[in-house]
Amino acid sequence: MRSGNPALSKKSFEGFDILDQSHAMTLNGTVVKTGILLALVTGSASLTWNAVLQQNANTGPLMMGGMIGGLIFGMVTCFKPNWSPVTAPIYAIAEGLFLGGLSAMINARYPGIAFQAVGLTFGTLASLLFAYSSGLIKATENFKLGVVAATGGICLVYLASIVMGFFGMSIPLIHGSGPVGIGFSVFVVIIAALNLVLDFDFIEHGAERGAPKYMEWYGAFGLMVTLIWLYIEILRLLAKLQSRD
Repeated sequence: MRSGNPALSKKSFEGFDILDQSHAMTLNGTVVKTGILLALVTGSASLTWNAVLQQNANTGPLMMGGMIGGLIFGMVTCFKPNWSPVTAPIYAIAEGLFLGGLSAMINARYPGIAFQAVGLTFGTLASLLFAYSSGLIKATENFKLGVVAATGGICLVYLASIVMGFFGMSIPLIHGSGPVGIGFSVFVVIIAALNLVLDFDFIEHGAERGAPKYMEWYGAFGLMVTLIWLYIEILRLLAKLQSRD
């Protein structure tokens, strides 16, 4: 099994043989855990969202702390899946602090854009979940390899962009609101969305193979990583489109 999501690596569900099914991972359990993480993200995001609206001076430190905390606890969860019942909720809270402030700032410039991005993110999630469960989209090996390769390519482009930023340079066109920039964002949104299919497939296989109960949290965490990425990319795409008006 493969997933473009770094949280759900090839070996995440290997080597499990749980005879007591009451202590095994289930799809319903993963759905519940995903709902909990979404609630935590929303709750913490409301704090920095309101802080931005009230022009609170603490917004910056809260956002920075959330971004750094999300990165740290995300990495810890990737390397220690058995800690995920604790680290995944902390990750969700931290990411919410960052996303709430970011969304409020962009929404102040383009009113309504954050709610559009939320709607499109969950609409994409629902559509791909239906397509996957109905068999319209199948996570074949070629499909997985293609999505993983494209995801890796995007990561390299973003990494190069960050490194170049330290030297006052940037990759031409892709960050702008011109045809190339918008085309690049559309491509990234599509790849982020397709990663959801890989996540669904990976979680389903984990449940079938009798992964331990804590892997419900880990599977939910992996899904959240993709959803947050998808939301940010949709927000970026909408901002580019509205800046052209």
